[in-house]
Amino acid sequence: MPRHCDLTGKKANNAFAISHSHRRTKRLQEANLQSKRVWWPQGKRYVKLRLSTKAIKTLEKKGLSAMAREAGLDLSKY
Repeated sequence: MPRHCDLTGKKANNAFAISHSHRRTKRLQEANLQSKRVWWPQGKRYVKLRLSTKAIKTLEKKGLSAMAREAGLDLSKY
């Protein structure tokens, strides 16, 4: 299963880990992903999605159907 948000598409970012002596080594900054059951009113059931915490906050404001439409996601497959 790929490590990205189902609704926003957020994924890992390449970055440097910088030590005290300022030596730089490559590392990954992973997205803060959470598995979440979200109520889908049109389908009258819960949908299990892997969401970033930013997407969960936006979901409360916009709603599941609007965000899925923007992402081009078919919720009946989840």
